[in-house]
Amino acid sequence: MSQDKPVQMTADELRHAWTKFFTERAHTKVASSSLIPTHPSAPMFTNSGMMQFVPFFLGEEPVPFNPPRAVSVQKCVRAGGKHNDLDAIGRSPRHLSFFEMLGN
Repeated sequence: MSQDKPVQMTADELRHAWTKFFTERAHTKVASSSLIPTHPSAPMFTNSGMMQFVPFFLGEEPVPFNPPRAVSVQKCVRAGGKHNDLDAIGRSPRHLSFFEMLGN
């Protein structure tokens, strides 16, 4: 069995590889939306990659992509809620309140 070494990438290289993979498969690249969402049912901050698509999921707006597939790198903030690990922020290199969620 092959023991391939993991590929080392910068954050920019990873973002580019992610979006390139999906745009080559007919996904529309969608820019990150604001960290402060505008939908009435939204939380105070954008906390997931799907927040900008809520109006489409709820049928409030038509999906503007044809075919209806998207790829995004959404800026997010988590400051509480179900996935709350605020107590761990700063204690490890992987616990932060800001992150980018890769989505398709």
